[in-house]
Amino acid sequence: MIYYVIGVSGCGKSTVGILLAKKLGLPFFDGDDYHPEANIKKMTSGQPLNDADRLDWLEDLNGLARENLDTGAVLACSALKQAYRDILCRGIGGQTVFVYLEGSFDQVAERLKKRNAHFMPQRLLQSQFDSLEPPRDSISVSIDQSPEEIVNIIIGNL
Repeated sequence: MIYYVIGVSGCGKSTVGILLAKKLGLPFFDGDDYHPEANIKKMTSGQPLNDADRLDWLEDLNGLARENLDTGAVLACSALKQAYRDILCRGIGGQTVFVYLEGSFDQVAERLKKRNAHFMPQRLLQSQFDSLEPPRDSISVSIDQSPEEIVNIIIGNL
């Protein structure tokens, strides 16, 4: 299985993804590491990405998932819209699980204030919430608990 840990920037995708991968004995991949330089520059300058900016990135992540299909993997990726999740599942739809880390704007904004050394500035958070289409078919977990508790809830729902 490919497990996509999804949600807005700052919701804990990487932290939860790493812990989940460790518990499941799977490799972890952070989608942020696969953004092209142009996307990183755009976000760093305070401009939100559009659908065209995300397309190659999402296709690359789908390719990464397909490469790891035999062993399984956990990937952290915002996957804000259903169309993005459709790209991530292309060719592997029956072998994917989406884990949606759900939090309010205020909860996530507070977390972003404490985060250092990340290219996604806090001022772009509203654009992420504006684009967000909460998934219908996912394991949804509130971020108002510890990462360890979140992972235990995910495992309990698998």
